[in-house]
Amino acid sequence: MLSAAGPSSAQQVEFSNDIASDPFADYFNFTQDPTIPPKVLITTSAKASKGTYEFCDELVGVFPGAEFIRRKKGKGFEMGRIAGWAAGRGYKHLLVVNEDMKKPNAITLVYLPNGPMAYFKLTSIELTKQIYGHARATPHNPELVLNNFSTTLGHGVGRMFQTLFPPLPEFQGRQVVALHNQRDFLFFRRHRYAFRSPEKVALQEIGPRFTLKLRWLKRGLPAVQNFGASPDVLEISVGTEELPEPPEEVPMPEQDEGSEMKPPEPLPVSNPPKDNEYIWRWKPELETTRKTFFL
Repeated sequence: MLSAAGPSSAQQVEFSNDIASDPFADYFNFTQDPTIPPKVLITTSAKASKGTYEFCDELVGVFPGAEFIRRKKGKGFEMGRIAGWAAGRGYKHLLVVNEDMKKPNAITLVYLPNGPMAYFKLTSIELTKQIYGHARATPHNPELVLNNFSTTLGHGVGRMFQTLFPPLPEFQGRQVVALHNQRDFLFFRRHRYAFRSPEKVALQEIGPRFTLKLRWLKRGLPAVQNFGASPDVLEISVGTEELPEPPEEVPMPEQDEGSEMKPPEPLPVSNPPKDNEYIWRWKPELETTRKTFFL
């Protein structure tokens, strides 16, 4: 926790060390074009409802480099496998919207290709169409305002959100995304500002609006239990064992006569781990007083 006077010298040194060793250092080194937005893959939990898809459509409009892909059902589409697939195709983030009772209730944000990942409870959702007199969004890269992220944990979470947007905004779009931390609740708002006169400026909300609450922060990619392991052998009562089925042969693509087959270019492989380590996890016993905050 920090006092109202701001971080102390020891905390400033700790912040500097975290910045030098944090996993988001590549983003802040500005080795790539700062106007190109990071690629963000947005998907849902299995068997999502219409309300969750509508909220995902709103998120695609918020993050400039976002793309929505509908998640398929069945085995093989675990979040860890999806994260490894996305990392091998140049995505920098995986954002999964979870739901409960056919309503979005949580967001899992994974930084690619090596993590970390954060889990947030999601409440107080209002879509753009539900905001009276809302402004229209433009495709310009917005500005980002992070307010009141003052602890070491909050500093890391703020930097994680910062990597969702390109480093250099397009000011001619006059759009600003704000993430305000108040009592560890993160209030998300998006506005457009208009200059009424040289001395006055007005804000018009674009939407959507929602509130996040951090529940845990983990290292690495989402874990997949028994990843790469052979299926268990079926036990027969007479003592014999049934052999696993051989893998299916993948048909080769048809080739035109006279053309030479070229081997496909290898993609970087990012396998999900079998277990994850908590960096931070919320527990009821951590809140000893009503003035104890973590971000």
